[in-house]
This record gives sequence, structure tokens and C-alpha cells, in this order.
Amino acid sequence: MLTAEAHIETERPSRYLAQLCRHVGNIYGKDRHLQNRRHRHAAGETRASSQLPPHIEWSETHGTITFGDGKITMHANPGALTLRAEAADQETLRRTQDLITGLLNRFGRRDQLTVTWQLPEAHTA
Repeated sequence: MLTAEAHIETERPSRYLAQLCRHVGNIYGKDRHLQNRRHRHAAGETRASSQLPPHIEWSETHGTITFGDGKITMHANPGALTLRAEAADQETLRRTQDLITGLLNRFGRRDQLTVTWQLPEAHTA
């Protein structure tokens, strides 16, 4: 499993965690075939519409979004939101990272959030 991590400094990590989970749920909801195609394209969806919607769970401090072929785990810590992307292959990892980065760039425009993905320490040693 390939992984990448990002640590985003923000005074509102719980807000962004919940916003990401709600928005991805709306984009990929069970009735997504009724949603605007532009939104699906902007979110980075490139697979056939038969793909199952993601499984999403979250609280104030922890969230997970599990796609069929990728996963994002989020932790809201004081002053920061930590993200971990996991996928079976490089292309899926990149798409997962791009989706979350694009959403956070849009949601965090006022707070000037910066998302920089890195390999976890265990992979670089």
C-alpha cells in the first residue's frame, strides 16, 4: 500500500475535517448520477459511474473517507489537520491527493491553507 501524508496548519482543523467529509459525501452520494457532471469532473472523478460511493465516517477529531481503491484518514489536532492518503497504486494515490488538495485549497482560501504531501518517515528511512 502506498501512502502520503500532509500536515496543514489551521486554527479550525475540525471545521475543515467535517467540511471535507460532508462535501465528498455530496459529490459521490448514492444519487450521484443525478448530480451535475461538471462537479464530478472538477472533483477528479475519472472512473465509470458504476463505482460505489465512498464510505465516510467522522467526528470532531477523526475522519476517514474510503474509496474502493483509496483511503484518506484525517486527524484534527490543536492548530493542525493531519491527512494520510493510502492507495494500492501511484495513479490512485495521486488522484486521491489531488481531490483532497483541491477541496482544501478551495475551502481554505481565506485561511490561506497550504497542503504539501510527503512520504511518511518510515518510507524515507
